[in-house]
Amino acid sequence: MKSDLRGDYSSAAPDFAVEQAWAKYTPEEHALYRRLFERQSKLVPRYACPEWIEAIAGLDAAHEIPRFDEISKNLRSKTGWEIVAVPGLIPDEAFFTHLANRRFPVTVWLRRPEEFDYIVEPDVFHDFFGHVPLLFDRTYADHLHEYGKGGLKAMRLAAVKMLARLYWYTIEFGLMKTPAGVRAYGAGLLSSGGELAYCVDDPKPRRLPFDLERIMRTEYIIDRYQETYFVIDSFEHLMRETAPDFTPIYARIRHS
Repeated sequence: MKSDLRGDYSSAAPDFAVEQAWAKYTPEEHALYRRLFERQSKLVPRYACPEWIEAIAGLDAAHEIPRFDEISKNLRSKTGWEIVAVPGLIPDEAFFTHLANRRFPVTVWLRRPEEFDYIVEPDVFHDFFGHVPLLFDRTYADHLHEYGKGGLKAMRLAAVKMLARLYWYTIEFGLMKTPAGVRAYGAGLLSSGGELAYCVDDPKPRRLPFDLERIMRTEYIIDRYQETYFVIDSFEHLMRETAPDFTPIYARIRHS
């Protein structure tokens, strides 16, 4: 692992799992988590997709940093998923292997107060608030499971960079058509105080229909708001569009 990552990797297992050590969170950290949760909760009714709103309403996660083991019990009964605590960003193979086994890696540490509006690495708030609720939606959860299996295959085909763009433009920064208009389902949007409104309301970014091959050709931005978003019709639509074998797509992109 890169030595400049924030998390403590010294006690991580070979698959990079760690103990959440929930009792070690401080009152100040729980208070900061509540502030983040309250800020985003004011935005999501207007900007989040209905599936996410329904899922977060069923989680008692507003008052303190959630206990991963308790959330995992509910997840396993709903969609067969569980949360695995990790120190932070983990290598591709470990990440894909967790997803392929219906385990979602969630970072254990929380950002500092001065990082309230922006953080470079994903923290527990981003991972939990942004990603975990939709794991209760069976179609979305099944898609993420397939993505994990596809990631392991992409490693064998030296195509992880192309597949990472799919993750970025869907799981992190995806938009969805709804009866009320375009709404966000990507975790990077749902956990952002600024980009969540921007991605739906601002006239500047392009909002394009989902196009798998175009997504795999499109570079993404990591240090400012996106210039392009891709819009799905539903999670069933996302499943259908990503069902074919990606091998020939990788070959076309590589040789174009």
